[in-house]
Amino acid sequence: MNIALIAHNKKKDDIVEFVKKHKDVFAKHKLYATGTTGQILIDQTGLSITRKKSGPLGGDQEIGSMVANGKLDLIIFFRDPLTAQAHEPDISALLRLCDLYEVPLATNKESAALFIEHIDKSL
Repeated sequence: MNIALIAHNKKKDDIVEFVKKHKDVFAKHKLYATGTTGQILIDQTGLSITRKKSGPLGGDQEIGSMVANGKLDLIIFFRDPLTAQAHEPDISALLRLCDLYEVPLATNKESAALFIEHIDKSL
């Protein structure tokens, strides 16, 4: 599977913890991430991750393009619902594309865990 990993600044520790916990599952898939999240995950987990631009610099749109072109199977996006984001229109567009193209999207640890558990049992 092709999986994208994204996290807002206040959720970066959460996504690192999540990916470390499920590293054996993630290691079996092709991973993509927005710039800063990707670099942190590479540094903290050693996983191979293709990095896009940072979210505010177009990374969310790059991930959205992958959705629109059928190149992603799952997105895990740990969003910070309590902090305004300067690139909120890009985030909304990405969420809309996931709905339009029926790409599963997890926006918190519990929904992400359900997807990862399903993927792990399917292998």
